[in-house]
Amino acid sequence: MWAMISDLLQRLEPYLQFPDIIRHIVDITVVAFVLYQLLLLIRKTRAEQVLKGVVFLFFIYFVTKGLRLNTIAWILENTINFGITAVVIVFHPEIRRALEQIGRGRFFERSLLIGDDKDRDTQSIVNGIADAVANMSKTRTGALIVVEKQTGINEIIETGVKIDARLTRELLENIFVPNTPLHDGAVVIRGDRIAAAGCFLPLTENPNLSKQLGTRHRAALGITESSDALAIIVSEETGVISMAQNGKLTRYLDMDGLKSVLRSIYYKNANDNGPFSFIKRRSKND
Repeated sequence: MWAMISDLLQRLEPYLQFPDIIRHIVDITVVAFVLYQLLLLIRKTRAEQVLKGVVFLFFIYFVTKGLRLNTIAWILENTINFGITAVVIVFHPEIRRALEQIGRGRFFERSLLIGDDKDRDTQSIVNGIADAVANMSKTRTGALIVVEKQTGINEIIETGVKIDARLTRELLENIFVPNTPLHDGAVVIRGDRIAAAGCFLPLTENPNLSKQLGTRHRAALGITESSDALAIIVSEETGVISMAQNGKLTRYLDMDGLKSVLRSIYYKNANDNGPFSFIKRRSKND
């Protein structure tokens, strides 16, 4: 296999000759773009503070080398030698998120809804979720709803009670009725079906989060930090509707804003004609 690839590259080599200046420009541009994306990825995360510490250690190392403080330089040098392993461990969540974002590229996208009635199904789902959230907000019924997107969250579904039922407003509201077995956990929606209820979500460790926000908000941020899922929260104390996406929290959401976000998710996937759009995410039988 590798011999075939090597032979192919040798055959193509005459056609891949570029002037040195173009090669250097492309090389620098790609590296700069990758570094910029990495900085965006870790911005406002714990990894940002760790990165500052690493940069500071490198600065101290070069200063000690310049001043010939050999003992300190030796300690720092040996510490840096094990830095790659430490970086992989410390930056594990960010590395995972970066690989997931690569996997969410257009080529790998999958459709949430398949069928001849995509538009009708999509509108029905959007209205069902939004109406349930609006009613629970009026009655101050606490709720946490997670909408799965491109990144699968089967490990979250496994923590709850599997339902696999057609999504309806009535079913959503009934799950979150106070003092029922499933009302304290999260509901996971996959396509046009409620996959599970009573699910446990990872809590965010963001130290800058307001102390006024409760467990539901922290859990919503936690699942959106580790996946591309959308989380909708209804506060039990105030009835305020909030939304978490990409590790960011939006509070005091109105119905127009919520429906707009849901449409952007479902219509985008329902109209996707990419190479993986044939993957069936919706069962024909309830």
